[in-house]
Amino acid sequence: MEKLTTEELNKVQGYVSEFNTLKMKIGDTTLAQSALVSDVDSLKVEYNKYEMSLMEKYGEDAIVNVQSGEITRTEKTEQ
Repeated sequence: MEKLTTEELNKVQGYVSEFNTLKMKIGDTTLAQSALVSDVDSLKVEYNKYEMSLMEKYGEDAIVNVQSGEITRTEKTEQ
């Protein structure tokens, strides 16, 4: 029976091992991405709730400068 040389076998095993490691890393990053997407969704819900409370307090026409906190009002146009 013919066999690979030790050097050839080590090289093949190294490739297979690296391939398996990379597949596991892809799985880990996919799970991390999924967790981050879930975090973004949760943050959107929290932000929307807070935005609604600010609209109740300052009015629906309030525009908030997120850098300074300054509130301006939208101009209503008459038709």
